[in-house]
Amino acid sequence: MHISEGFLPLAHSALWTAAAAPFVLDSARHVRRVCSGQRRFELAAAGGILLLLTALKIPSVAGSSSHPTGIALAAILFGPRAVPVLCVVVLVLQALVLAHGGLTTLGANLFSLGIAGAFVASWLYRGLKAVGIPVYGACWAAAAVSSVAVYGVTSLQLALAFPDPGSGVSGAAMKFAAVFAWTQIPIAITEGFLTSAALKLLARSRADAGLPESVGVPG
Repeated sequence: MHISEGFLPLAHSALWTAAAAPFVLDSARHVRRVCSGQRRFELAAAGGILLLLTALKIPSVAGSSSHPTGIALAAILFGPRAVPVLCVVVLVLQALVLAHGGLTTLGANLFSLGIAGAFVASWLYRGLKAVGIPVYGACWAAAAVSSVAVYGVTSLQLALAFPDPGSGVSGAAMKFAAVFAWTQIPIAITEGFLTSAALKLLARSRADAGLPESVGVPG
């Protein structure tokens, strides 16, 4: 998912950075307002899982890679508005230390992972719970679907930068998505189980601390 340093034209990099910036500013304010006490530890845990899972990269289509996204847990715990600021920290650290992603492509990677993926995860989780799906089943689905959604957005970003000579942006997006699918669909299924297991562990830790076991966002 992390588009490599310098892979996008500078104009595209600038546009994706501009698109992501308002979400990051709102996210920083949101996190300061809602995170205190035990919630800070849960935010740190969600950030650690995000860092770990997104570092497990598998080579994929030229200029990118496949890996778990790790954003569903944070989106479920704190809502999608909390995720962008976590992703900025993770993406910058990975770009500087692991040479995974890049600073010029930070905005594009942030938009697909920390914005599009986070909102898909949160909305799906809430929607499935609203129709009676059990919490951990909703968590699995939210993590799996949002993982695929991140790669769908990445495919579109690459297609906009490198449209197919014959079929244009839509054709290029389909080709990029088809290449990603071979690795990302199995990863997404596995990520759903990992995220559900992490949510169970957090619920258990809350119970051990004498707090309510419910760790999902309201609704």
